Amino acid sequence: MDTTIGQRMLPADLLRWGSRNRRNLPWRDSRAPWAVLVAEVMLQQTRVDRVVERWPRFLVRFPNVASCASVPPAEVIAEWSGLGYNRRAVYLHRAAEVVMARHGGQIPTERAELEALPGVGPYTARAVRAFAHEVEAAVVDTNVARILARWTGRRLTAREAQDLADQSVPSGHVWSWNQTLLDLGALTCTARAPDCELCPLADRCAWRGEGSDPARGSAGVSGGQTPFEGSDRQGRGRLVAALGEGPVADGRLAEAMGWPGDTDRARRVVGTLVADGLVVVWASGYALPGWEPGT
Repeated sequence: MDTTIGQRMLPADLLRWGSRNRRNLPWRDSRAPWAVLVAEVMLQQTRVDRVVERWPRFLVRFPNVASCASVPPAEVIAEWSGLGYNRRAVYLHRAAEVVMARHGGQIPTERAELEALPGVGPYTARAVRAFAHEVEAAVVDTNVARILARWTGRRLTAREAQDLADQSVPSGHVWSWNQTLLDLGALTCTARAPDCELCPLADRCAWRGEGSDPARGSAGVSGGQTPFEGSDRQGRGRLVAALGEGPVADGRLAEAMGWPGDTDRARRVVGTLVADGLVVVWASGYALPGWEPGT
């Protein structure tokens, strides 16, 4: 790694800004590994305001690993419906089954064991370690990656960004440090309108809002998402929501997906849901996996 990057560790006094400005989010009151894992999986591709609403409800229905692992996937998918990217519900259910089978119902601490769980990648594994187990680990999402690129004044590789984040964590403050960086990126060092005047890093930032933004194209910085309205993702979500009420006949497939008359598109998209394990062929139509009459 470039030694100039390694020398530009973020200042520990950033914690003072965090103590005054961190958001009051419900999952931050919990250190329960299952609750933290659920929050992190939800936050992967869903807005924070939606997760604030749905995270508590999900935990009422599935308060622990055992309660999630003991039901058919259909029940977890139905509870997840509306959050988008419903494949995450399938992975979370599978992860719960693995935790019950291999770890006695306890979410593991080691990164390798966490990353072996379905749907848990390096970021989620680090987040569970930092926020549930408070193990020394730095999390780098799109907000943090943006801060790091601007702080150094250039595009970073994924390795450089992670190394800089790892070196910056003050000993004994893993939870508060990571939450502070996440919120600095979400509230101040934003993608479109960074407020450099109020940023606690401004006096030592290499970019300071001047010239080309080094975060553009830097590793880990999101480039935005395609429109949802009218997309295949919208049709997938509509079908999963409909299947939460029971099977959908093949003849009603296009209507349930919001594309009446476009049977070819509906059948193409439902094929992706079947491939993802979110939907199964059932009788003369489709159902959620594990669905049974009366569930």
